[in-house]
This record gives sequence, structure tokens and C-alpha cells, in this order.
Amino acid sequence: MKATLRQIGDFRCIIIPAPLLAECEIEDRIDLFVENGRIVISPVKAPRAGWFDDYQVDKDSDAWQGITDTLTEQEEWEW
Repeated sequence: MKATLRQIGDFRCIIIPAPLLAECEIEDRIDLFVENGRIVISPVKAPRAGWFDDYQVDKDSDAWQGITDTLTEQEEWEW
């Protein structure tokens, strides 16, 4: 795909088509840097984004199931 640089004030700009931005998952913020003489544009992702995407909460399970208390009610705690 070819694009033309446009003059806006003291800046040179390009218009990037929405389908291209969507394919690269670019929304609002970008990282812009030069690598081997090329301008590289990449999306800025939030730290830890997607960590819990596949997490499933089992509401019927007991978090304490299988943990037994080794002290009886009559025993005193020693600190």
C-alpha cells in the first residue's frame, strides 16, 4: 500500500486506513520508533492486558475445600 505525506503546519502526516489499524489492533495510542532506517508503528498495550481473559470462576466450589484444621477448638494457639 502506498500513501502520500501531507503537510499540516510544521508536521508531515499520513492517513492510515481504518481496516489497516484494526488488523494491527491499533486504537488510540501508538509506539513510534526507527528500526534499521524504517519507521515502525505498534500499538501500546496496557500492562498485564489480557492476563485474566480465560479465567473462569467456579461459583459452586469452596476455596477452603480440602484444607483441614490441625488444631481442635480446645487447643490454645501459641505465639
